[in-house]
Amino acid sequence: MEAMSIPDTSGWTIVVPVKPAAVGKTRLTDVGTDREALARAIALDTIAAASAADLVSRVIVVTDDEGVRSEFRRSRTIEVVPEGDTRGLDAAIALGAEAAGVGVPRAALLGDVPALRPADLDAALELAASVERGLVPDAEGTGSTLVTARAGAVWVSAFGPDSAARHRLLGCTDLAVDRDSTLHRDVDTAAQLSEAVALGVGPRTSAVLAAAAA
Repeated sequence: MEAMSIPDTSGWTIVVPVKPAAVGKTRLTDVGTDREALARAIALDTIAAASAADLVSRVIVVTDDEGVRSEFRRSRTIEVVPEGDTRGLDAAIALGAEAAGVGVPRAALLGDVPALRPADLDAALELAASVERGLVPDAEGTGSTLVTARAGAVWVSAFGPDSAARHRLLGCTDLAVDRDSTLHRDVDTAAQLSEAVALGVGPRTSAVLAAAAA
């Protein structure tokens, strides 16, 4: 009798698209801090958490933000790919997915999950290893924070408004991550930022918020 194959849960490449901080997170102008510094800090905390996950072997950041590029210039596990003339979130992610190659499991993680705990990302990726394409919706249930494709699967994504429904139409399976997973809490608004702070944001976001409160 042929032995059942066990999905390989390791060796994931995570693609993180990051808008230049000067034009990112425009709905965070009313939180009483430097929006550009906050946008960059949120992205850096998200990237750092992703790179700390046990199942992640490589992080590809697609961005033209010089602050993000300089932060990881000497990193061995985080690679920065310039966005260049690429326009749109899905096009930027496709650049990173192409750099990763089709022979490895890949996931796109939005760069605005500052409370992300590496263990929560690991839990999602472990589940994702058993499906061709996976999805983690945001806390509101309409958007997407993580989309996955196992090795060999053609990359597809459809981020933007109501992206969870559109990802399901593309064949993504909802991953049964815990309801209280920090992976659900992306940040676009002041209210969402408050929720992320309650979960415990990363050190860079904390520092920017603390400086504003001083």
